Amino acid sequence: MSGTELPSPRIRRKQVLDPPKAPISVSTCPSCFGLVRVPRFRALTLPTASSRKDREPVIRPASADTFLSALELLKDVHLGLALPCHGPARLALLSGHYLYYHYGCDGLDDRGWGCGYRTLQTLCSWPEGQSSSVPGLAAIQAALEDMGDKPPGFRDSRDWIGCVEASLCLEHFGGLQGRLCHVPRGAGLLGELERLYSHFMEGGGPVMVGGDADAQSKALLGICEGPGPETYILILDPHYWGTPKNSSELQAAGWVGWQKVSSVFDSNSFYNLCLTRRT
Repeated sequence: MSGTELPSPRIRRKQVLDPPKAPISVSTCPSCFGLVRVPRFRALTLPTASSRKDREPVIRPASADTFLSALELLKDVHLGLALPCHGPARLALLSGHYLYYHYGCDGLDDRGWGCGYRTLQTLCSWPEGQSSSVPGLAAIQAALEDMGDKPPGFRDSRDWIGCVEASLCLEHFGGLQGRLCHVPRGAGLLGELERLYSHFMEGGGPVMVGGDADAQSKALLGICEGPGPETYILILDPHYWGTPKNSSELQAAGWVGWQKVSSVFDSNSFYNLCLTRRT
């Protein structure tokens, strides 16, 4: 899902980020859901951010096939990052490998609406870190419309997607599992740290996260608990526009890095998580 960017300060960026979207009122619901196995024509009731009403046609390059196989994408861009604290009490990182998908990485200008798709593509590239089974944006939209999750006309739109749609697509395209978790407010993510720690320790992959007031999708790659009270989360941001030369460039500019859990999430936004696992 797309919206307001991470509230923590970071190095100045080169491109326009997703515009904020109107918050959605959320009724009380359980804090987390188990593994989602949804028949193709059933709609999930997990809260989602509203889709854009002003749909615009997507201009796809001629090479945008069902699966992206010839991209020069960087792999495991978090490797080499220093830990956020000395002598952490606990540290857990994702297992396996992934590719870094971001705005425009396949020649399609999706700035302002594509961060959910790019985060989903990163999830689909796990655990081998290969692009051969990663769907393009057109294929993702077609699948969601065909399975009945989206109405006719969703194809060729610039409507956003989030964790609910990612969970459906993970199983549809790659046979991966997407475990959904709903947190009514950002402060509640502090109560999900143990879940995230267990997910990574048990061999889990990237975790997609997005909300309503803070609707910009991103991926979580690890968790680090300091010797003090602070806990840090490793975030991969898909909003980069351009062609990164190497991981060091992304790390220096803050597109992947450790952030304090206490400040990086918007306390006024609900959040959905999609925890990627092998089948």
